[in-house]
Amino acid sequence: MSRPSYILKTSCPDAVGIVAAVSGFLAKRGALLTEVSHFVDDESQKSFVRVEFEDDARGEAGLAEIVASYRQHVALMFGMDFEIHPSERKLRVLVAVSKQSHCLNALLHRWADGHLPIDITGIVSNHDDQRSLAEWYKLPFHYLPIEKGCKPEQENKILALFEKSGSELLVLARYMQILTPRACDLLAGRAINIHHSFLPGFKGARPYHQAYERGVKLIGATAHYVTTELDEGPIIEQGVERVDHTMKPADLERLGQDVESSVLNRAVRWHAEHRVFFNGNRAVVLRH
Repeated sequence: MSRPSYILKTSCPDAVGIVAAVSGFLAKRGALLTEVSHFVDDESQKSFVRVEFEDDARGEAGLAEIVASYRQHVALMFGMDFEIHPSERKLRVLVAVSKQSHCLNALLHRWADGHLPIDITGIVSNHDDQRSLAEWYKLPFHYLPIEKGCKPEQENKILALFEKSGSELLVLARYMQILTPRACDLLAGRAINIHHSFLPGFKGARPYHQAYERGVKLIGATAHYVTTELDEGPIIEQGVERVDHTMKPADLERLGQDVESSVLNRAVRWHAEHRVFFNGNRAVVLRH
């Protein structure tokens, strides 16, 4: 019988012997290290470590024993913040969308094919346009329209649905509503947004038409965590494509939607694989 696999994610002030202490602790347990990533940020003088390992510990009791032992023998020594997760456990994700389907469709396709380590708990929208897509994937669809003057009530329903479904991450897959500061605080580190990288240069409606009028040579997309500062949360991933004067606004939009979809998928995957660390207003991503 194969041994269970776990992910250790830890950060602390940089010091001599951190990696040795982590690997030594796991070696004494007879654990097999299958992936190790380490980064030291010179500016903040913080050390970030992510380790995947196989161990004989099984079930909730086994995980609790690893956590307690690691805290006692390593974490307290270095003042570490740490998490340990079973590698095979999938993150529970609620997806919010408005009218555009490209990011949602790409996310659902990769989820259905098993390329994303997530369980989608449902799709929530302020429009009814994506109901048929949700039904095709046999996922719950929650239509929560925003009545005039009742936006806070609609947002409270989303937050209640997030908690009731046991979701751990809210993905804004082109959900064209700004979350309130209260929602941002409640979902801190648990909400990812995607937008075109024209911001803040091309705000408002029809950004690709604005870009066309300015003759841009690059278009792109940014996936970031949601914070109370609009579109200024820690960046997880970005992507760009070159364009030229021969491309019309529709061409720019089509290419931009492709970039948005791929960037969002990568950001969700890295978050679900516990590869993202917060470092002030920056995100450290320990990619494989």
